[in-house]
Amino acid sequence: MVASSKLIDLRKLLAERFPQRAASPAAVLATGVVALDKATSGGLPKSAITELISPEKSAGSASLIHTLLGAAQRERYFIALIDGRDSFDPQSAGNRCLHHLLWVRCQKAFEAIKAADLLLRDGNFPLVIVDLVLNAAEELRKIRQTSWYRLQRLVEALPTACLVMTRQSMVSSAQLKIVLENQWTLESLEQDDAISRLRFLIQRSHLKSEVSDQRSQVRG
Repeated sequence: MVASSKLIDLRKLLAERFPQRAASPAAVLATGVVALDKATSGGLPKSAITELISPEKSAGSASLIHTLLGAAQRERYFIALIDGRDSFDPQSAGNRCLHHLLWVRCQKAFEAIKAADLLLRDGNFPLVIVDLVLNAAEELRKIRQTSWYRLQRLVEALPTACLVMTRQSMVSSAQLKIVLENQWTLESLEQDDAISRLRFLIQRSHLKSEVSDQRSQVRG
């Protein structure tokens, strides 16, 4: 009963802090990253899981998260970031962007999956990001595929885009899989237009849209 009471309190807190907005008729959520929006025919698909695979250590996934936060700040919507290894640096995001962020700090992948389940059931966020890029491979292999299909069933009933960031392909229920093809250096990160240099490869698409099922590369 105590756990149930805490869960109800958390849902009430989420409803007060992040009030629901009227659902947008758009089928995608624009990211503000030209190359990514072009590759996905407008943005991240709503009511679906997108897996973003970042195979290199310096592929630009952290920079992408900051760009998505900037888009949320401009468009005035909220993002839930489920941080699988408590690695997000809030200082680099800026205070204005942080007003549009719910940051869930986790240490283990199973904690992140539980948090994703809760937040998708809540339904208050246009974008839910599950960042598992820094979680150990042994840990991620313990996640059952049924967990991913459960999350897919939850998100498909919502006008929410769910972005799962991983080091290697693992989300079998993802309707869209994208590979982040970069290997940045410190000099690359210091360039003003670094985010425009991100390269994306559509690996798989099960969407009923214009995104091709064939492998196609888009360069920023």
